[in-house]
Amino acid sequence: MTTPHLSDAELAGQPAAYWTGVAYESLIAFTRARQAEHGFTQPQFWLLRNLSPNDLLPGGGGLTVPELRQAMASYLRAEDDLDAEAEVLRERGWLSRDVDGRLRITEAGEAARVRLKQHAPAIRARIHEGVDDADYVTTLKVLRQMIRNTGGTG
Repeated sequence: MTTPHLSDAELAGQPAAYWTGVAYESLIAFTRARQAEHGFTQPQFWLLRNLSPNDLLPGGGGLTVPELRQAMASYLRAEDDLDAEAEVLRERGWLSRDVDGRLRITEAGEAARVRLKQHAPAIRARIHEGVDDADYVTTLKVLRQMIRNTGGTG
């Protein structure tokens, strides 16, 4: 559905919470669809990143699913099933699980993480198409200020 063109005065009266929600859902759906075209899910990529000593787990050593869920709490969605996603990655040989339930990224998983990461710039470019960098930065500054104004941290 397309929205009609709104004047600046009409836009100024629009609720930010509504539009940020619409933007969030659209951006997540777009990103996940592009990743699916390349044969992986966003939670699978997050698992690889959170288990990689070359990315978000500098010391390595592995994590359990509950530890991973806690580490990803700010960006996991309700429908994301880390147990199932980890099992898919284990079956692909990208993760291993020890007797204590700790997941570790394998060499094949690290290679996959690097390959999958290569798709991010194209996805970002498509999302940012027609958006000036200065406008993007201003938008983020405005959103961060609104978050602070309402007692959030951002």
